[in-house]
Amino acid sequence: MAGWLDRLAGRFIVFDGPDGSGKSTQFDRFAGHCRSAGLGVCEVREPGGTSIGEQIREVLLRPENDRMSLRCEMMLYMASRAQLIEEVIAPARERGELILADRFVSSTLAYQGTASGMSAQEVLAVGRVAVRSIWPDLTVIFDVDETSSRVNPLMDRIERRGVDFHRRVREGFLAQAEAEPEKYMVIDASAGADIVFGKLLEGLRARFG
Repeated sequence: MAGWLDRLAGRFIVFDGPDGSGKSTQFDRFAGHCRSAGLGVCEVREPGGTSIGEQIREVLLRPENDRMSLRCEMMLYMASRAQLIEEVIAPARERGELILADRFVSSTLAYQGTASGMSAQEVLAVGRVAVRSIWPDLTVIFDVDETSSRVNPLMDRIERRGVDFHRRVREGFLAQAEAEPEKYMVIDASAGADIVFGKLLEGLRARFG
């Protein structure tokens, strides 16, 4: 393992952003890039990543669960996250691996917070219980507007909430990055995948290299 990537060992980096931003594609590509350089990588997705978390994910995303209350929704996301911390992320950190997460508390702040009306204070209060002291070193936001997103046509319960909702989600992510620029990095994800990946590597090298 050579170069700046070795400085990512033991770090916790989150890939986040609006639905259809292409973040999961970049997540998979970057994880493979790190492994090819010899870095130990722990990949997790949210909600899910554990047997219990995947069961919670199924409940959260089923379209027929449209009567779920906002507080129930937020707390289910946090419950999945708490299990993920306990079962996967904390042990990986002890092993000194690079932890890559596809979504984290930043998503709850954007979706259940800014876009749905729950206060950031309430979300963070529950978040602190769920994740304890294990917070990301960096959250990368893949930014795309609501008219350019590449949303899956087989939409889940969250994805099908409409253009105005997804506009507020984007605003929520950008507000987080503006408030804490030392903890966030925003990447314009409207270009092709190769260009976005180049911007990702350049930005991470600037932060950690």
